[in-house]
Amino acid sequence: MATAPATVEPVDFLEKTETGRRAETVADLMTPAVGIFPPETTVAQAVEALREQTRTAFITYLYIVGRDQHLQGLVVMREMLLAKPETKLSDIMLGEPFTLNRDMLLRDALKKALHMHFPVYPVVDGQNRLVGLVRGGELFANRAIEISGQSGTMVGVANEERLETPLPTSLKLRHPWLQVNLLTAFLAAAVVGYFEDTLARLVILAVFLPVMAGQTGNTGCQALAVALRGMTLGEVNASNQGKLIRKEMMLGFFNGLLVGITAGIGMLVYATTQGEAEPIKLALVVVVAMVGACTASGIAGAIIPLTLKRFGADPATASSIFLTTASDITSMGMFLGLATLML
Repeated sequence: MATAPATVEPVDFLEKTETGRRAETVADLMTPAVGIFPPETTVAQAVEALREQTRTAFITYLYIVGRDQHLQGLVVMREMLLAKPETKLSDIMLGEPFTLNRDMLLRDALKKALHMHFPVYPVVDGQNRLVGLVRGGELFANRAIEISGQSGTMVGVANEERLETPLPTSLKLRHPWLQVNLLTAFLAAAVVGYFEDTLARLVILAVFLPVMAGQTGNTGCQALAVALRGMTLGEVNASNQGKLIRKEMMLGFFNGLLVGITAGIGMLVYATTQGEAEPIKLALVVVVAMVGACTASGIAGAIIPLTLKRFGADPATASSIFLTTASDITSMGMFLGLATLML
């Protein structure tokens, strides 16, 4: 049996990241490429070479690389088994295989590979030269880590914080956002203070302030979750941002209407039992304010992450802090403002 030709060595490998450093690009996850053969290699030669290579490496595909070190294609093991020994690998290879660029950000690689679930992804440089491999399991494990951290970043918890993170470090990472949250909460408090006379005259309104804030906040969080998911998966772009905002606006309107009717009935019953002079007007205030506040909150839930991204910030970073402030100001402002006008 003829000896296998020398394999083409991959070029310009990047070293793995330092221990504890968060992977940011494909290069941070890639390992040296194995199973590399020139296109003129026969199946028999490749099998003989693999007997030695598989002793130290787990090989899933064969990668066909030319003398210029450009990736030309790959061969799956099934095709090797079915081919005749004298068949050249170039005759059974799959041309233009799916690849990832080594400088690609991980979030972009995840979007690109979302519907391409392969066990191994070849990594190339800007000249389409094979420089390494990334295992599918490791790539999507990093996606799971990114998604798990998203809920934390929404409330100001950094992605790098873990259970074993020292207390002083956790305090340093979290506390600044709590100060921001406190400052924004003062804005909502100022709105309530502006309608102090109305609250003094109609104490019953205070009972429904948490109801308004809670429902509008949940509506906005639902819109925020959908927006962030779409942005993470690459489904939201400049061409359909308006569609996202319009959809969340309409959902906010209809959800606000349905919830508002239920809350309005609750206000009607409660105001009647408390002997209020105008229970129907109070119920109407609840319905109208709930519709308006939920609509506005749905719009805010879609716009806030889009705005953060436009300014170059992480769309998930502290989104819920800003959304909560917007929802509180809108819900309390509309509720107390309508009560002042109508009662």
